[in-house]
Amino acid sequence: MLKLSYIFNHKLFKNSFVYTSFNVIRSAIPLFLLPILTRYLTPTDYGIVATFQILVAFSVVFVGLNTHGAVSVSFFKMNGEELRVYIYNVVIIGLVSFIIIFLIVFLYRMPLSYILKFPENWLPYIILVGLCQFFLTLALTLWRVEQKALPYGIFQLSLTILNVSLSLIFVILLGWQWQGRLLGITLTLAIFSLLSVFIIYKKKYVQFTLNKAHIKDALLFSIPLIPHALGNWIITAIDRIFINSMVSVAATGIYTVGYQVGMIIGLIAASFNQAWSPFLFEKLKAGSSTAKIKIVKLTYLYAIGIILLALMLSIIAPYLLKFFVGKEFYFSYTYVIWIALGYAFTGIYYMVAGYIFYMKKTYMLSAITFSVACTNVVLNYVLIKANGAIGAAQATTVSLFLSFVFTWICSTKVYKMPWDFWRKSSIVLGK
Repeated sequence: MLKLSYIFNHKLFKNSFVYTSFNVIRSAIPLFLLPILTRYLTPTDYGIVATFQILVAFSVVFVGLNTHGAVSVSFFKMNGEELRVYIYNVVIIGLVSFIIIFLIVFLYRMPLSYILKFPENWLPYIILVGLCQFFLTLALTLWRVEQKALPYGIFQLSLTILNVSLSLIFVILLGWQWQGRLLGITLTLAIFSLLSVFIIYKKKYVQFTLNKAHIKDALLFSIPLIPHALGNWIITAIDRIFINSMVSVAATGIYTVGYQVGMIIGLIAASFNQAWSPFLFEKLKAGSSTAKIKIVKLTYLYAIGIILLALMLSIIAPYLLKFFVGKEFYFSYTYVIWIALGYAFTGIYYMVAGYIFYMKKTYMLSAITFSVACTNVVLNYVLIKANGAIGAAQATTVSLFLSFVFTWICSTKVYKMPWDFWRKSSIVLGK
């Protein structure tokens, strides 16, 4: 058995606690905004804001091509000078991809606006925000792989406070409705992306040397992940596009409130993963049998814990939302159980996907995620048509469960772990 003192005193637990604490505070601020925003914004306003946020998430798939993942792996395999050159070339990839995507969206903004049910004049800003998110993620990735949880948390918390403050000023004091909320998000990300660039430069994390081999390496790592990232977006975001088209933008607004509450589980899972990934890579590099058994035990313990948390959240959601949101948004609690369980499965997915990243078999994740995403599209259409907006939440849960199961199966193929350690009585379990 793992001793509690070992768990609580371990760097993994301490970093995870810091990440989780900051993320809980950071996430609690927008949640506490719900009583205000759901009284100053209509469900349609809220639906427009939700559509903006998921379109930004879509743009991030292509602006930068998720090359920050290549940086997180290269950090453990390159010396300081080589890493600085690598990061500079990753930045070049980000800027070139931004220019291409921006031009495409600008030229086709009218038909895109009609299809997406989103204001035309705001579409180019989505790509700009995607670039801002690229620089933010790069800075945060460097703190995470350095296992510097405190500056990571302070930076994200500061960003959230400014975002909320500007949004309150624009929405409540100036009465700019959904436009005020979008402007608050955009200005905040622009400011903090500039700050991210300054931090990366100040810490001497870039060396201005063009290197085709590094560009090729980053692209070979990241391009196979595009179907994976796109699939993730489809699984976790396209539901609102379907609701926009098949139900209404107002229904999307109500759905999004329930989604935000259920996603508390996702935020806890993501926080733990920020500490888990570098810890896992470090232990796998050592290759100790004892360490592997402890990793498996932690995985099982975590899986049980996060599912229980999801069930607890769904039980208290109706009582919480009764007093927490405006009357028009109260029935959003019906979505919480499905979203919370879905993100519990995502949390377990994180625990097993790391082996595939470590072995650089990212094409497997792409194949799994894209296949599940195609299934998700079908499920959304069928279940929304049969059950209304709740069908979108059900489609999300089933898809995230399938993603976890298939990823676990693949991880056992690429990296052997003692998942059935209890059957191997000859192995002396580590203390």
